[in-house]
Amino acid sequence: MRVQRISSRRPQGGFTLIELVMVMVIIAILSAVAIPKFIDMSDDAKLASLNGIAGALSSASATNYAARKANSSHGVTVANCTDVAGALQAGALPAGPGGATYSITAAAILPNATNTGCVLNLSGYATTAVFTATGIP
Repeated sequence: MRVQRISSRRPQGGFTLIELVMVMVIIAILSAVAIPKFIDMSDDAKLASLNGIAGALSSASATNYAARKANSSHGVTVANCTDVAGALQAGALPAGPGGATYSITAAAILPNATNTGCVLNLSGYATTAVFTATGIP
């Protein structure tokens, strides 16, 4: 009669050192590629806020024009690009990001004429945004 030995060794579970090192290398490569894209998003944020305020100014100008055309006691008079800020809901330009300030470059607008070249600036930022304003007495 033959006695059969039962092995007491069970297969070990887990990862090998090579597998762990490969995972760390892949994570390092991914982070080296991705991190620079997310480090300095402030320029993108400033541009987005500048374009958002420019869009709000264009919309406020169009709404103001319609309101004044319907009844001259509503809205504000717009004879210059800088007057459009008064047509915003707050009646003035909002505060900029990080303590910066928005400003509008002065440019005359004739009554019932559209100026598509009104320029919005953000202090300390080289890029500007252009918005449309319509003059109304």
